Amino acid sequence: MVATLLVAIPFLGAFLIPLVARFSSRGAAWIPALAMLANLGIALSLLPRVLSAPIAISISGWTAPIAINFVVGPLGLGLAILISFVGVLVAVYGTGYIHEEPKEKYHMLILTLLTGATEMVLTGDIFNLFVFFEILSLSSYALTAYNRDRDGVEAGIKYLIQGSIGSAFILVGIGLLYGMFGTLNMADLAAKMGSGDPTLVFTALSLLVIGFGVEAAIFPLNAWLPDAHSSAPSSVSALLSGIAIETGAYAVARIVYTIFAGQRFMLVLGFLGLVTLLMGEMAASRQRDDIKRMLAYSSVGQMGLIMLAFGMGTQDGAFAALFQLVSHTLAKGLLFLAVGYMIYRAGSKRISAFAGLGRKMPLTGALIGIAVLSLVGVPPFAGFMSKLAVIKAGLGLHSPTYTGIIVLVLVATVIEVGYFLRLLQVMYFGEANDGAVAELPLSAMIPITVLAALIIAIGVYPQMITGVLHQAAAGLVERADYIKLVLGAG
Repeated sequence: MVATLLVAIPFLGAFLIPLVARFSSRGAAWIPALAMLANLGIALSLLPRVLSAPIAISISGWTAPIAINFVVGPLGLGLAILISFVGVLVAVYGTGYIHEEPKEKYHMLILTLLTGATEMVLTGDIFNLFVFFEILSLSSYALTAYNRDRDGVEAGIKYLIQGSIGSAFILVGIGLLYGMFGTLNMADLAAKMGSGDPTLVFTALSLLVIGFGVEAAIFPLNAWLPDAHSSAPSSVSALLSGIAIETGAYAVARIVYTIFAGQRFMLVLGFLGLVTLLMGEMAASRQRDDIKRMLAYSSVGQMGLIMLAFGMGTQDGAFAALFQLVSHTLAKGLLFLAVGYMIYRAGSKRISAFAGLGRKMPLTGALIGIAVLSLVGVPPFAGFMSKLAVIKAGLGLHSPTYTGIIVLVLVATVIEVGYFLRLLQVMYFGEANDGAVAELPLSAMIPITVLAALIIAIGVYPQMITGVLHQAAAGLVERADYIKLVLGAG
């Protein structure tokens, strides 16, 4: 039952923030970091046990499939560790970065977003998946509009409208499944899926993929993302790009692999991933003014690559997708956090305003360079190893179709290199304005330095995470083991 603390602690922290803020606003600002640090410690302590034998937990004395249950396996716990780790760093960053009042509401929303993401990757109940997806989404809508300026409010409303439509699709899909099978337990649904009407089953699958695909920023469901990233505080952009859209991708993969065993759907998922990759990278290359929109479209492209790898339908493909997910979370989190203060120093989101800042802020510029090199797949950074895993998984299918797709992946990488090199050229070779520019404060420098160090560490020694990722991929692909774990635990 210790695993349930991963949800209880951040929820409790969110309720404590307004109480503590009455006495100390600075104390309240540190609650998210402490809550997620506690989560990180609990998750890491559970990891050896879970790698040995995954845990299925039934709540309130009932047994599966009636009970609401948690499934703490290598996949769910590994993602919970990633969420907690990034959550700690973003929370520390926010203690110095957020100045707009009411700050306690920002910290509450950050914690509820992270709670929703954590529960999404641990739940074994599809309706609970929807409920905590809504918690994550509602927090994201509010955080997008946190600055309360015109652009932020407009972006938040766009995000709300598109997200609400996606939620409606999810709810209808869940209703169809419950009507057919009389259960909401994902393992029980998986066990009964073969007895359902094929047309209704496909309809439910399509509705769920579309609904969660909005949050995962799958093309053409990604229209909310550029405005949201551009208008939200940079710490929020780091969570949207590093956590929120990744949990959307997780939900799609969990549904397709575990519930539906959708081998026939894998080619569709792979095609959607390829189109998302190409459209995202081409859109990013066209952004010459707004750096945050460029990074947002880059995230769309990265999500396309992750979906493409999931669409391979193999354990190697799932491993590559998860590896790419981790490397993208670390690099894009670093980028958004570092760029946030560069925007503050430059007084503008325009890329041209960054001229010479790489020379004036050498440490920050170097850390941005590490993130960029990892994203484009340059050794010895984590992104090189994750992209190499995607290429190996695609070529391992020995399919002319996937060989051609891998060629297009390399083309997309060349496009990615082009627009990121343009950014670095402006930062280091652009004509800078007169006057000194201060480096980041310690509350920001520590999180981005930790992210950069981990990007290098994983690139040099990928074995520090590949063992967990291989087990996580196996747990996703081997649905029979998932069914046995949950229903056998009843």
